[in-house]
Amino acid sequence: MARNLITDVAGVRVGHADDPRLGSGSTVVVFDRPVVAAADVRGGGPGTRESALLNPAATVERIDAITLSGGSAFGLDAASGTQAWLREQGRGFQVRDARVPIVPAAVLFALLNGGDEAWGRYPPYRELGYQAAANASAEFVVGSVGVGLGATTFDFKGGIGSASAMTGDGITVGAIAAVNAVGSAVIGGGPHFWAGGFEQGGEFGGKGQPSVVPPTALAYRGKGGPGENTTLVVVATDAALTKSQTARVATMAHDGFARALRPVHTPLDGDIVFAAATCARELADPVFALSELGALAADVVARAIARGVYEAQPLPFPGALPGWRDKFGN
Repeated sequence: MARNLITDVAGVRVGHADDPRLGSGSTVVVFDRPVVAAADVRGGGPGTRESALLNPAATVERIDAITLSGGSAFGLDAASGTQAWLREQGRGFQVRDARVPIVPAAVLFALLNGGDEAWGRYPPYRELGYQAAANASAEFVVGSVGVGLGATTFDFKGGIGSASAMTGDGITVGAIAAVNAVGSAVIGGGPHFWAGGFEQGGEFGGKGQPSVVPPTALAYRGKGGPGENTTLVVVATDAALTKSQTARVATMAHDGFARALRPVHTPLDGDIVFAAATCARELADPVFALSELGALAADVVARAIARGVYEAQPLPFPGALPGWRDKFGN
């Protein structure tokens, strides 16, 4: 794909805003036009906003943006900033003379990574959400930026990753992942990624997979305590989907977590997939074409997760986790 980013789906833009002193930030996926959306939560400790609205039975069919933020529950304020920016653009669900921008959001825990959390009465995430939305573009960087600035995994710095692909019928699907997992993205401390078999074009180091996974790599290893971890994912496609079909894509996309992280979906994680459909291209059929799309979405999620760890750089704080490249190079 042209960029190997979620923005290979036309009409999707991504913006970051972060604060190095805080060691945290926000990332916003902005849609040029309202999109059909759904979500699937698998982690045991989620932090979300407007997630109930994404149920296929809920009234509102389309959304304007999705906000991903650090800061745990404090970071949910970022969606208010994104809402403010969208309102300035005249965006939102119309009720007579009122417009309400619809911005689902999810947060990860980045409060104990060494950053300065002494922000006073109100946390800074509302302004970070506004700035991230204002920064949204088809071109964006990955790694330790935006919501990925403060992210970590069990053994290496986490971050933002993205990837894209196309079905045989020409439907585009892309993913962006903020990787702050309780588990590890690498096998037995590395250098091989669990998702190595899905890699395209050396996008996360080109190491492939070992011929044998050592038994020690299968032992449980996890970081942190309850609520301290989460991987946040947005999947986007240009397929014309109903809300129920979009929900099925979100469900299937969770397989990408299991391909890229070990362990995953634990009581300590808040893992979520948002799925969004711009509805620009018709599916060839409602069953087999949807199945291919969902399967490819899982592959793209796995690649985005691995890439988020591969591209991450360590925080400049004492005791910070190293980046994958610090140990294994480029």
